This record gives sequence, C-alpha cells and structure tokens, in this order.
Amino acid sequence: MLKTSTYDKKSADYAVNFIELLTHTKGRWAGKKFKLLDWQKQIIRDLFGILKPDGYRQFNTAYIEIPKKMGKSELAAAVALLLCCGDGEERAEVYGCAADRGQATIVFDVAADMVRMCPALNRRVKILTSQKRIIYLPTNSFYQVLSAEAYSKHGFNIHGVVFDELHTQPNRKLFDVMTKGSGDARTQPLYFLITTAGTDTNSICYETHQKAKDIISGRKIDHTFYPVIYGADEDDDWSDEKVWKKANPSLGVTVPIEKVRSAFNSAKQNPAEENAFRQLRLNQWVKQSVRWMPMDKWDKCDFNISEEELEGKVCYGGLDLSSTTDMTSFVLVFPPEAEEDKYKVLPFFWIPEDTLDLRVKRDHVPYDLWQKQGYIKTTEGNVVHYGFIEKFIEKLGERFNIREIAFDRWGAVQMVQNLEGMGFTVVPFGQGFKDMSPPTKELMKLTLEQKLAHGGHPVLRWNMDNIFIRRDPAGNIKADKEKSTEKIDGAIATIMALDRAIRCGNVSEESVYDDRGLLFM
Repeated sequence: MLKTSTYDKKSADYAVNFIELLTHTKGRWAGKKFKLLDWQKQIIRDLFGILKPDGYRQFNTAYIEIPKKMGKSELAAAVALLLCCGDGEERAEVYGCAADRGQATIVFDVAADMVRMCPALNRRVKILTSQKRIIYLPTNSFYQVLSAEAYSKHGFNIHGVVFDELHTQPNRKLFDVMTKGSGDARTQPLYFLITTAGTDTNSICYETHQKAKDIISGRKIDHTFYPVIYGADEDDDWSDEKVWKKANPSLGVTVPIEKVRSAFNSAKQNPAEENAFRQLRLNQWVKQSVRWMPMDKWDKCDFNISEEELEGKVCYGGLDLSSTTDMTSFVLVFPPEAEEDKYKVLPFFWIPEDTLDLRVKRDHVPYDLWQKQGYIKTTEGNVVHYGFIEKFIEKLGERFNIREIAFDRWGAVQMVQNLEGMGFTVVPFGQGFKDMSPPTKELMKLTLEQKLAHGGHPVLRWNMDNIFIRRDPAGNIKADKEKSTEKIDGAIATIMALDRAIRCGNVSEESVYDDRGLLFM
C-alpha cells in the first residue's frame, strides 16, 4: 500500500454488501446468497477499499490466479456487475473478454442469471441475450462480451474489463487493446484478470504471472497492480493434501476434497495426467499437457564441461538448421572413454543479430541475456548467416576430433556440400520414428542414470523443457516440433549427435544398440 493511500472501510463494505446481495446460480448453491469466502472478501475489500489521496481506487489491475472450481466465474460475474451497476459511473463500459466468444459467455451467463434472481437489479437492468449485453438503465452503463477476434475494434472508453482464463488468449492483441490507454478517460478503471495457470510461457498470461510473482516477492514495485496467486510451489510434494489446501482456498466448500483425491489417484496411475492435475488442481505452470523430460533429473546432470580438456577428443555433431530467420543449433556429443565416464554435450546456438531485440519482445525469451553471457551467438543481418556457421564448425574441427555430423535433410543441401568440402563426414538423419526413437529413449535413460554431462547450458535446458513427444502404435517416440510450445532445435541436434556417438563410439566400439537392442519405454 502506498504511504499516502488509505483503507476506506465504507467503500470496502459497500462493495462486499453489493456482491453479497447477489445469488448463486448453479448446482447445490443455486438460489443461495453469494456469501464471499474469506479469500474472495479480502480481494474485494482491497480492490474497492484502498484509496489514493484523491479518493479514487489505488489498484487498476488485479491478477487473480487460482485452480479450477474455486468459484472464479461467479466472482468474475459479480465484479462485472459491481462495475456496471454499482460503481456510480455514468455510461460505464464494462467488457467481458476471453479467448473466444463461448468462453466469454460463461461469465456473462452467470451475471445475467444473477440479475434475474435479484429483484432490485432486475427492475433496473435490460438483458440483451442475443447480443450478450447487459444495460444498467439508471446510468446507461453496459456490460458487453468480447472475444479475441475483436481486438481490432479500437475506440473503447473502458471503466472495467473482466478477462476470464487469461492463459487461453492466443496472443496479446486483445489484451493490449483493452488495457493500454483504453481507460484513460475514466477516473478509476479496473482490469480484473482471473485465470488458472497455463502451459505457454511465451504468452501474455505468463508475462503477467511473472510480474505478479515479482511484485509479491518484492523484486518489482507497482502500486496500481494487485497480485493474488494461489498454487503449489515447484518443490512442493504434489501428493501432500496440505499442499492441495494451500493451492485451493475454496477446498471443501466449492469442491469436495474427495474429488481432488480421485483426480490425484487417477494421475498417479497414469503419468500422462500428472501435468493436468498440476495445472488445473495445483495451479502450476506446466509446459505441455504431457511432460517428457523431467527437468529435476536433467538439472542433476549439470556436471562441469571443460572445452580445453575435450580438445582432440572424439566427438559427433548434430546440426539443426531450422530456417534462416530462426535459431540454428549445432551440438557436439563426446562418447565416454571409460565405463565410468559420461556422454558430454557441448551445444552452440545462433540467431540473426538484427532480429535479436524484436525476438526478445515477441517471444518473451531472454535471448539478449544469453547472447551477453555467451550462450547464443549472433550472425550479421536479419537472417542466419550459414557461411559464418560453416567457418565456426571448421574451427571446431581444428580443436575437436569430429568424426561425423548428422543433419536433418530439410534445407541443408548447400551447407552439407560446403562441410563435406572442408573434409567433414556428413550423414543424413531421418526425422521419423524409425531414426529418432532409439536415441530419444537413450537420452532419457542417460539423463535418469546421470550418465550425461551438459554443463547446465541454459538455452539447451530451455529446449529440453519444451519437448512434446509423439508416440506411434508400436511405442516409438520422437520430439514433435509442431506441438512443442517453444523451440526444441538444440534438443533435436543433441538427439542426432547422441545417436552417432552411441553407434560409433570412440574408435571401433560396437554400438550399444547392437549389444543391447532398442529400448522400449
């Protein structure tokens, strides 16, 4: 709270009393008065009761992140009605936003039913169901549903916005239109953002989530931003019912604990459901609906890598060119020289220099920091300069004994010819299940057994954390570039290089595949 701000109990009481005059509309609560739970009441009191010296509200953005079935839709609908019908604002414009019209309609329908079940409001409100619009006649204010497709419709004069399930927004366009300057003409606009954790860490929701965490921890200060996050911490035991209660403030009221137990038991039996449980029940951000690489196990392979000690050693390369405007990856894998040794991974990444800043803003990924730290290299211009990379690999060949370089056939014809001209042995590597499955499974096995050393390279870690796996009916697996939420180029290059290192070894060793056969996981 600002030193000059004050808590006005009268304003807070008014907001609470307005909401508690409303009625629940669904299930076993239907027809009962909306009695705010303690966590809900705290939010409403803070948002509507903490005032600046000029008497207007201090907070204009509220970010509420909470698991499913905690009463999000009801609270969002009540706030929308309070802003539209109970805030004393003439011709207030209040908008309900979501990824699509169907999602936005969920909160609207709850609000409309609340109006119908409240005689005092029902006499003063006109509901236009087909237009998804509620009009409060005394002030000619309205509450209107919008969806992500409406982002181009500028000219809003916003008093309030309720964003439902912010994590489902396909991009930031609607969010920016509705929150950047659209409420400048109002004295105390409120942007009420309510969501469950998502999966896309490049989204506007994750960006806002990070800001909320920074404010909660004291790393950032924004006196206009009100953050609330209920969820399990990364290192919490997801099987502990105390953790469930910490993450679910309405547990035992809006959702019985037996339902959470049932969902947990199902997730425990089927690992593919674990991430869904973590995301929806514990409000944890997860990368995809099915997690592949357990990052805690990956992090335990952060053994030191000394380039100097590796000079002259046998190694194998994996090259993933991607496109000229994207990130290019080249990874060297050094096979163990003795049984107790580890496979050592040495990755290199390049992006176009001219697009670095744009890429940071667009992707919300710290390429600039990684570049300063030396983990990413830039090539001149706005596309990746393959000639620069070829020369770099040539110099690596002078330092390390690169026996083979595996490459994805797509788009690599010219570079392959140039590398062959430099004396490298370059082998094509198929991207289908047949070629990708054995080394992908082997990568997991080596990681779990801590027989891999990657030096904690942050770009490679990010790639590994992004992997979404596809399976065929025979149980073969491969990384899926299309479904992985972010870049996995370095992971693909690692898998290809690892395959050659396993098959060929140091000198004339037999392949582990020949000796042991393929892994079935």
